[in-house]
Amino acid sequence: MENNSNLDFLKRLAKGIAQHFGNDCEVVIHDLKAESLQKTIISIENGHVTNRKIGDGASHIVLDSLSDEKDELTDSLCYLTKTHDGRVLKSSSIYIRDENNEPIGIFCINFDVTQLTIAENSIKSLLNHQEINEAEEIPQNVNGLLDILIEQSVNVIGKPVALMNKKDKIKAIQYLNEAGAFLITKSGDKVSKYFGISKYSIYNYIDVKKTKDNDKSDKNEK
Repeated sequence: MENNSNLDFLKRLAKGIAQHFGNDCEVVIHDLKAESLQKTIISIENGHVTNRKIGDGASHIVLDSLSDEKDELTDSLCYLTKTHDGRVLKSSSIYIRDENNEPIGIFCINFDVTQLTIAENSIKSLLNHQEINEAEEIPQNVNGLLDILIEQSVNVIGKPVALMNKKDKIKAIQYLNEAGAFLITKSGDKVSKYFGISKYSIYNYIDVKKTKDNDKSDKNEK
């Protein structure tokens, strides 16, 4: 990504967008070819919006890019995210592709609409409209992203870890695997400790789904 001939233009574009929309508009460029998920951000304007800087790590969409089928990746425009301290952002993520159409980076725009949302909610309250949909949090670093994914896996099960049986934990681990959580360095240690299982059990729980998928595939072929 660093050698991409368009990188200089993208950085200038990021600066132009950030200056055009002001201090509430953060523009980030992620390098999907970075050696470490801890350091995917190679350019950022108005980083105070999410409290990130150059050299910081991956967001949820970066994990999706690395775990999903490359041909199925599409740009995401005008969706809601949120910061760790609860501010609401209007976000867009556009894939940067090379000459072979392979994603090599992501150009992200995060516009802080918190004040506008407060005003909107006040108006909606008067008009008896529903509140805005829940937004996904943007982590400050990879460890924060793993915490978010673990919280999401617990929400999927609908009960705290203390009340989960083996079947529940298998489902939670499979959710984390599909979300790309285990692409994060040493994530297995944190996940196994959180769910009170061994790292060996994590691999077994992931293999359960693989075995089921293979069985389904065999039946379909027959």
